[in-house]
Amino acid sequence: MTHIAVLGSTNMDLVAYVAKAPQRGETVTGREFRTIPGGKGANQAVAAAHAGADVSLIGAVGADSFGSQLRSTLEHFGVNTDHLRTTEGPSGTAHIVVDDEGGNAIVVIPGANGTVTALAPGDEGLIASADALLLQLEIPLEAVLAGAEAARRHGVRTILTPAPAQFLSPQLLSTIDLLVPNQHEAAALTGFTDPRGAAAALLEQVPEVVVTLGAEGSLYATRGADPITVRAPKVTAVDSTGAGDTFVGTLAVALAEGREMSEAMVWASAAAAMSVQKPGATSSMPYRSEIDAQAAGA
Repeated sequence: MTHIAVLGSTNMDLVAYVAKAPQRGETVTGREFRTIPGGKGANQAVAAAHAGADVSLIGAVGADSFGSQLRSTLEHFGVNTDHLRTTEGPSGTAHIVVDDEGGNAIVVIPGANGTVTALAPGDEGLIASADALLLQLEIPLEAVLAGAEAARRHGVRTILTPAPAQFLSPQLLSTIDLLVPNQHEAAALTGFTDPRGAAAALLEQVPEVVVTLGAEGSLYATRGADPITVRAPKVTAVDSTGAGDTFVGTLAVALAEGREMSEAMVWASAAAAMSVQKPGATSSMPYRSEIDAQAAGA
């Protein structure tokens, strides 16, 4: 079985559903509230596990009720949590407002995720045993760099989601094999609002880029070849939270299984399209058989 290691955040998502998100200074009445396990690291881990991989998560939760809930939920979804530390203090939380068009606005409070500043004993061995390492930016950058450098030492493919968007050092980018920003993150990193222009600029720093385009699909670019675009299935979005993480987790599994990039993108797009049709992040992620059926009908 394909083994995916994930180094990243684990949060409890506190989700309010409203007709329209409030403006600054405005109070609105919501119609529903849910607590859903999330965080970009946990999201990508669950997506990869649902897609059929053996998945291990490196990170931290707090010594609170959210921490125990997060750990048990991840284990229920088939994610190995042996390298998920428990630290004093609160777990990370994400405060999310979802509107009736499926759009969202998010405030993340790192909590225990902020304590992950380096690899712990055993983490490098876990990374070395993986077919790919998934990284994001909701834990301190020094830990992201340490994980990426460990993967590079052992010949493990590194896939970075640069979210939330921030400056990325040449040292970090030199360790990344595949960068997967959404179109807004790509623009923030390069100054180019056109995804093709942004991808071209990013290729000066990393060898491969996939820019996700929401309902428009995704764009792949690599050095020395023309970009390719994969359309997303047309669906009605209920909640887009976690869609990008669903795409990345599923894409990583497909690539680790040896699929060509275009086929992997079709499969990942099918998974992301299914995820936006249900509320929540981890709670909306489809399983492998469902992804196969959606992709076959795309």
